[in-house]
Amino acid sequence: MDNDLRVELDRFLRFVRMDPEHTFFASLGERLLTITPERIRFLASGTFLYGLLLMVESAGLMRRASWAAWLAIGETAFFIPIEVFELVRRFSGTIAVILVVNAVIVWYLLRNRRRLFHHGG
Repeated sequence: MDNDLRVELDRFLRFVRMDPEHTFFASLGERLLTITPERIRFLASGTFLYGLLLMVESAGLMRRASWAAWLAIGETAFFIPIEVFELVRRFSGTIAVILVVNAVIVWYLLRNRRRLFHHGG
């Protein structure tokens, strides 16, 4: 957190032999200047909590626990309102495809939850 993120991005891009002066990376470098240590801590905390959720969910799914099925369904369905909001705000074919795929996955999990998540032991 004490390092200049823009300098670190430049160093990384040069290491992987990419042009740090490309428009995309220059814009990304400018955006990195707005990131504060508090934001990094917030993002790191959120990432840690999400990773913890995935670990608990994975353990439950490996044991074919019914609560893990509902957790997986809920986690998948969580993103549908966000995708709808993004489509209403500004239509994107990519987001529309992601929304349809996500809805199909939720429908599939709901319809097949007993077969997929029935504890076999």
